[in-house]
Parts: sequence; structure tokens; C-alpha cells
Amino acid sequence: MEFLFISLCLLAATTSTVNSCPPSDRAALLDFKATLKEPYLGLLNSWTGTDCCVNWYGVSCDSTTGRVADISLRGESEDPIFARAGRTGFMSGSLSPSVCKLDSLSTLVVADWKGISGEIPSCVSSLQNLRIIDVIGNQISGELPADIGQLSRLTVLNAADNLISGPIPASIVNLQSLMHLDLSNNRISGEIPTDIGKLTMMSRALLSRNQLTGSIPSSIANIYRLADLDLSMNGISGAIPCELGEMPTLSTLKLDSNQISGEIPASLLSNAGLSIVNLSRNHLEGYIPDVFGPNSYFTALDLSYNNLKGSIPKSVSAAKYFGHVDLSHNHLCGSIPASSAFDHLEASSFTNNDCLCGMPLRTC
Repeated sequence: MEFLFISLCLLAATTSTVNSCPPSDRAALLDFKATLKEPYLGLLNSWTGTDCCVNWYGVSCDSTTGRVADISLRGESEDPIFARAGRTGFMSGSLSPSVCKLDSLSTLVVADWKGISGEIPSCVSSLQNLRIIDVIGNQISGELPADIGQLSRLTVLNAADNLISGPIPASIVNLQSLMHLDLSNNRISGEIPTDIGKLTMMSRALLSRNQLTGSIPSSIANIYRLADLDLSMNGISGAIPCELGEMPTLSTLKLDSNQISGEIPASLLSNAGLSIVNLSRNHLEGYIPDVFGPNSYFTALDLSYNNLKGSIPKSVSAAKYFGHVDLSHNHLCGSIPASSAFDHLEASSFTNNDCLCGMPLRTC
């Protein structure tokens, strides 16, 4: 009986040890906290005590190993603490490299705090269990870690709305598990990697409002799961690869406000899956492809501010639906086809062309 009692005590002690926060993880979290300042809500004041797996705000641990698995700190959240305070969060400081000591970390979210600056620690590339990096909505600068492609399990990389500069790391094409990429609204320059098509699991690629140059890699068409592609407001040039029109799941394509030239690929407007297409404010020329039909369903089609010529294709009359349409500021001519799909459109959709006429413009 005494032996059984001792055994049970040892088992309880072992279980307690396994399921509690290791001192090394606790020390790493406290070092991480030391470089952050959150003055209004006191969220990080909860990071006290010996067990960082219990009641440390935004921290969760693996139930089996007791290691820190997730840091999830969002400055814009539905957490009642924000509602009670009547404000969104604000945090300043920087991301300490001590986070890289948490070698079981799966989620790193430090998002929408508006004031966090400095760089993303390059050592995060060593966190082989990392699945999510989300640092949107801060003032993070510097370049993305060059070796970020080592994170073979990474599914989400969201660094939008920051001050990140430099190129897209060449190694990014090695993120074979990546599903969501959002680097929009930064200062990223250089060209899109030509072999970005290796990211075959990706469903969203959002790179708008940067300083990207070069052409659109045709390999993007190999990303067969891609639903949303946004390259707008960059300095991208060259022609639109016709392969983009053959992508089976692409539903949103935004290439507006670039320096793209050449003609609109017919495959792009005949793709029945594409519902939002914005090619405005480029240098496109030639004719609008006459490829519309009963399966054409456009929530938004914007071809404005280009050098398109000729007439509006008569096949638009066969289209199933047009929501927002803007063909203004081109060199189009001729009569606007009578179509129930066009009935709701106003004159602003067609103004500033060479000689368009018909409803809702002047009579031909």
C-alpha cells in the first residue's frame, strides 16, 4: 500500500511537470514581453506567476507537452475586454528575438497594435513548427527574413499594413504548405519570384500597394487553388499572361494601377469563374474580347483608364449578370449594346471615350 501511494504521488508530480510551462518558455515569454509596451488595457500584466500556460493573456500551450504553442495578441478583437474599454488596442515596442527560443511555437500573432516597430526577427525561420505568422497592422520595418522558406509547415503569412521594404525573399517559393499570403500595403520592391507557381496550396496572394516591378510570372497559373490575386497599385509592367484566364478557381483578379501593357487575353473574360476583374489604370490597348456569354457573371468589371479601342462587344448582351462596370476613359466608339445586364448602369460607366453613344449616353 505504501509503495502504491508513493507511485501515485510520483505519477502526479510527473503529470504536473509535463503539463506546466517549462521555465525556459516562461523566461522567453518574459523577455518577449519586456520589449513591448501596452499602456491602456494592461493585457500583459497577466503574464505573472510560474505557469505561463494558465491565465497568461494570449498564450496557450500544448496539452501533452506543456510547451508554449501559441501567442495570439490582437489589437482589434471581439474579446470583451476591448468592448468594456471602448477602444481598440495600442502597443508599441518591438518583437524580441527571444520568441525564437519557443521552439514548439505554432502560432505567432501580434496583429493590429499600430505602434509595434522594428524588424521581424530573422531567427523565426528556425521555428520549424510555425504554421501562422500574423503581424498585420503595425509599423514593422526592415526586410522579410531571407530564410523564411525553411518554414515547411507555414500556412499563413500576413504582414500587411506595415513598413516592410526590400524584395520578396527568393526562398518564399519553398513554403509548400502556404495557403494565405498577404504582404499588401508595404514598401516591398523588386520582382515577383518567377517560380512563385511552386506555391500550389495557396488560395490568396495579396501583394497590392507596394513597389513591385517586372512582369507577372506565368507560373502563377500553376497555383490551381488560387482564388484571389491582388497585384494592384504597384509598378508591374509587361503583358497579362493568358494562362491566368485558364485558372479553374480564380474568382478575383486585381491588377489595377500598374504599367501593364498589351491586349486583354480573351481567356480572362471568358473564364466563367472570374467574377471580379479590375484592370483599370494601366496601358492596355486593342479591343475588348468578344467572348461574353450566358455563363458570364461579373460582380465587378473595371477596364477604365486604358487605351482600349473599337466597340463594346455585342456578346455582352448575352451575359448573365454585370454588377459594377466601368469602361470610361478609353477610346471606345459605337453604340452601347442594349442589354438587360447593362440597364442599371449610369453614364459614368462609359464617359470620356471617343464616340460612344446610346443609353445611358446620348442617342446615336
